Amino acid sequence: MLALYQQHDSGNCYKVRLILAHMDVPFRIVEINALDGSTRAPEFLALNPGGKVPLAVFDDGRRLAESNALLLYFARGGKFLPDDPWTQAQIHSWLFFEQYAHEPAVAVRRSLLFYPERRGLASERRLAQLLQQGNAALAVMEQRLAQADWLVAGAATVADLSLYAYTHLAADGGFDLQRFPAISAWLPRVAALPGHVDINWRPPGN
Repeated sequence: MLALYQQHDSGNCYKVRLILAHMDVPFRIVEINALDGSTRAPEFLALNPGGKVPLAVFDDGRRLAESNALLLYFARGGKFLPDDPWTQAQIHSWLFFEQYAHEPAVAVRRSLLFYPERRGLASERRLAQLLQQGNAALAVMEQRLAQADWLVAGAATVADLSLYAYTHLAADGGFDLQRFPAISAWLPRVAALPGHVDINWRPPGN
């Protein structure tokens, strides 16, 4: 069975559980925690030299890291990844935006405020910068979602799943989503998709 190495309260890991649930892919969870240094242990680095989760290990020994790469792989052939090349290019654009502009601010500020081990590690100036950068990224999403129900193609895609993961946790990082009414309307729309699971969900047997 597919093994997903993950930290359960990570938004990046949640993305992968979300697409696996939507695509009805059986998998088992292997918990590993970046906070206690176990992602830097030699046995994990032998699997993923990058020392990060999520990591998928397949039955045949193949390994795939990076949350958005995993989203794209497991979405193949399904409704969350249409075949049209232009639609796929737009999806990729949002996935790159998520990793380059959104996650480095929204997720990082959440991490610094949410985990007790990381509180106090950032200066007030750094936290203010992250708040400004995160709000700028959320404003980009707001502009799109004020015009359409979904980020791409008139239907939910992996772009929505990717950006949902940390956006729905943004309040943990001190972001005020009431400032973004279109995002606030989009979040329950994603959560209402058939097959949706919340961040606390685990597959049977785990």
